[in-house]
Amino acid sequence: MTFRNPPFAALRALESAARHLNFTRVAEEINVTQSAVSHQIRHLEELWGLKLFDRPPRGLALTYNGQVLAPLIRKFVDDLGIALETLQSEVERVPLRVDMLQSFSVKWLVPRLGRFHEEYPEIDVWISTHDELVDLSGHGVDIAIRLGNGDYPGLTSTLLLKEHVFPVCSPVFLARHENLKTPADLVDVPLLLRLGDPAHPNWEDWFKKAGVGDVSPSEGTRFPDSNMALQAAKEGLGVALARTAHVSDDLTAGNLVRLFDVDHRSSVSYYLVCPEAMSEKPRIVAFRDWLLAEAKIAQDEYDKTASVRLASAGIG
Repeated sequence: MTFRNPPFAALRALESAARHLNFTRVAEEINVTQSAVSHQIRHLEELWGLKLFDRPPRGLALTYNGQVLAPLIRKFVDDLGIALETLQSEVERVPLRVDMLQSFSVKWLVPRLGRFHEEYPEIDVWISTHDELVDLSGHGVDIAIRLGNGDYPGLTSTLLLKEHVFPVCSPVFLARHENLKTPADLVDVPLLLRLGDPAHPNWEDWFKKAGVGDVSPSEGTRFPDSNMALQAAKEGLGVALARTAHVSDDLTAGNLVRLFDVDHRSSVSYYLVCPEAMSEKPRIVAFRDWLLAEAKIAQDEYDKTASVRLASAGIG
C-alpha cells in the first residue's frame, strides 16, 4: 500500500481534535470554520483508509486507530514547533565572531569569557583562532585580537594589553635549583625555547635586558607556542620565557614563580581591531568595553602579584 503524505493543516486539525473531542473548540483554536475541521478529518480518513473518530450523538470519541495515531501526530507537531522556534531565534540571535591567536584564547580570554556571558547573555561569542593575520571580511570575522604594533590599515585599532616578558619556573624546579640568585645563573639550567618567530622576544633579548652579555641559548627543548612552553615549565622541565597575558593566572595560582625583577617590554602589544564600518555596532562596543575592563583588572593583578611573588621567593 502506497503511503501518501497528508497536508499539515489536516494533521494539525487531527491533533487538536484528539485533545478537545469537539470540532467547535478545534475550529476556534486553529482559526477555521467547523465545517473546514470536519472536512480535514474526513480527508485524512479517506487518505489513509482508516476511521479515526466515532461520532456519537454528543461530542467525539477516538477510535482505536485514532488512539494509536494521535500521540504520534501530537509529538510531530510539538517537535516541529520547537524546531521552528529554535531556528527562528537563531536567525534573530546573530553571533559575534572573534578571531585571535590560539595561545591568547586558551590562556587569557576563555577563562574570563563566562563573565561576559553573565553580563551579556544575549550575545553569543564564536571564537576562531589563527596564528597568522587573516582578512576579517573574508573569514566572516567581526572583531579580532592581534599581536602587533597597532597599525592595521582600514581597521579601527584599540590597545588592549602591553606585553612584558620574563622567566618563570615551577616552585618545585626552583627548590631543586637554589643557586638561581642572579640572571646569569640561568645559563646553567635547562631553558625552554620557542621555535623561531621574530615577532616574539626571545632569550637573547631578555638576557641583554638583564645585563648578561652575549648569551644565545641553542640547546634545550623547543616548542611551537607559548602555551606548550609554559606547561613544560609547570611540569618542572625548565625555565620558560613567559608573556604577561599568558602567565598572570598561573602566577596568581602559584603554579609558576617569576624569576628576577627584570621584564623585557615587547615591541608588540595586543590590539582589538575591527572594520571601521562595524566599530560602533552595539554588540562590538559591548565586547570591546568588556575586554578593556578585563584587561585593566588583569594588569592591576599582574602588577600586584609580581611584587608579592618576588618578595616571598626572596628573588630580585
